[in-house]
This record gives sequence, C-alpha cells and structure tokens, in this order.
Amino acid sequence: MKPYRWIRRVGLAIGMGFLAPVAVAQVAPGGPVTPYVDPAKAYLFAHMTKEHYGVLYYSVSLDGLHWTRINGGRPVSQDYHGHASIARGGDGRFYLVGNKGDDDPLIRFWVSDDLIRWTPFGTYRPDLKDIPDHPHALQRIGAPKLYFDKPSGQFLLTWHTPSIEGTPEDPERYWASQRTLYVQSKDLKTFDEKPRRLFTWDMATIDTIIQPDDKGGYCAIIKDERYPSYDWTTGKTVRMSCAANLLGPYPLPGASLSPNFREAPTLVRAPNAADWLLYYEQYAGTSYGLSMAPTLHGPWYQVSGNSGVPEWNRYEMPAGTRHGSMIGITRQQYDALLNAFPNP
Repeated sequence: MKPYRWIRRVGLAIGMGFLAPVAVAQVAPGGPVTPYVDPAKAYLFAHMTKEHYGVLYYSVSLDGLHWTRINGGRPVSQDYHGHASIARGGDGRFYLVGNKGDDDPLIRFWVSDDLIRWTPFGTYRPDLKDIPDHPHALQRIGAPKLYFDKPSGQFLLTWHTPSIEGTPEDPERYWASQRTLYVQSKDLKTFDEKPRRLFTWDMATIDTIIQPDDKGGYCAIIKDERYPSYDWTTGKTVRMSCAANLLGPYPLPGASLSPNFREAPTLVRAPNAADWLLYYEQYAGTSYGLSMAPTLHGPWYQVSGNSGVPEWNRYEMPAGTRHGSMIGITRQQYDALLNAFPNP
C-alpha cells in the first residue's frame, strides 16, 4: 500500500459554472510506509550494550529497520569480549574478532558454523614497533574488525592504534593520533609480517569497515576522529572513501554521512536490494542513527527513528544498544537463532 497526500488542483465543478478545487492522490515522501520483507532474508546484529561494554548480545530483524533483542535481553556468549565484528570466510564458516580491551596485546578470534555456538579459534599479536608512517605507536589495539575478500581469498583485519598519550589538559590528542592499521591472512593463523597503515592521509580514523563498491572496487567507511570545529566540520562523523583496490590508495573521504559525534558504522543492503542502510551509534549508547542511499555513492539522507513519536519513525533499535556489526542471514538461520535464544 502506497502512502498518499492530498493536493488541491483546480477543476470544473459540473453544473456549478465555476472552477473549484478537486483532491488528487499523489505519493507523499513523509507518509506511512510498510517496509519490504523478503521471505528468504533476515538480519543479525551482533553488538554490545550500554550496561555491558564488550559483551556479546544479539538483535534480529526481518526488514533491516525494526530490531528485536533476543535471548530475553541476555548475552549470547560468556566467552566473547570486544567490539563484535563478523565475517563469513571462504569455507562458509563465520569468524568473530575481538579483544579484552585496547591494552590487550592479543587480537582474538572465534569460529561458528551456525552463529549460535562460538568456539575459540586463535590469537594474533601484532608487532606495533616501527610501523611505516606511524612512528612511536603505542601498545593499543582499538576495535579490531574483519572483512573477507572473496576475489583474493584473504581476510583483511583492521584496527586503530594511537601514537600519543592523552593528558587531562588535552585528552583529544590521544584520539587525534589514531590511525587505521591492517594485516592480511588467508586462514587467521598466519599473518603479514608487519601491520601497515591503510590510509595515507594525515587524519585520525577509527572504526573502519570495508564494503565492495556497487560500481566496482571497494569503499572504506570510517569515523573521522578529529574533534569538530569550524576548520574540521566533519570531525566525529562517519565518512566514506572508495578505491579500485582493497588496499587503496584511498582518496580523502567525502562528505559526512552522519551528524557529529557518531561512530561504529555498520552497513547492510535492504531486503529490496535497492537501498543501503548505514547505521551508526550516537555514543555512548545514547541512540542509533540511520542513513540511507540507493548506491554507496549516494544520495544519502538521514532517516528518522527512535524519536518517541511512532508516526515519525522509520526504524526502531532496542534502547541501550551499542556498536557491533550487522550481517544478512537466511530466514532459516533467523528461525534457528530464535529457537536457540528465545524471548520469554
């Protein structure tokens, strides 16, 4: 059913002898909508919560817009800790990455065949000394994330590392020194010899995720970690840069896709295969925002949700949800998750 608004047009009122307005139905962008649902598709959001930072929770959706936390709102793993990031490998299994905290020297991996049971898979200890173009890197590993690249058959593991300690007088210099680092691996057992910077720009970046571009190549979705000002109006926003190759070179990112003070982007294709849904957190745990576009190159606009006014909302996210990653799943996997982690 399509939404409508009534537009007054001038038409001849029969028998009256004068022109009178006649109501004509036309589609209204702000009218009520019924989201499209594909009977074969669903979505999983693996995330933390405001109350339990780094602990693994699940929320699910059929339309990519309306999310429900499962397992009665309880964690789905007692073992995992981190900023949940899931990638499906070439073997069809799911791989999850995390760490115990930024000062944990190890990046940790889990594996699952069904997204229900996660088994420890291994660890990786990056050598953060003498990184090219990022001297004096601190022993800090922020929010490791996984992407599996089908053409090369390799995992891309990214995270952010700073090079300057913060101080009470200037805590932002720590965040301003963050840079996105990466290594590659075919099996998450052996890795490149040395981490490298993914971007050459002199700009603080965190929370980088990778998405194949509609038009070919790859798009990196990042958080511009500079503090916003008149000089850096894009500070603390989600932005995007696209390149022909997975490792770049990536040009400077484009305009902000989110308001200021948003982070932890995660991206899925809507079930109609016509829209991209880019979610991001208004930290710390205040709410989730959503921007939408038909292609990764736009045009992007911000969608209304979680407003407290139901007729304005186009999406709903459970309160207290904090960052993680969304992936598309089958309806069978969705049903299996609800069966394994039922709500009362």
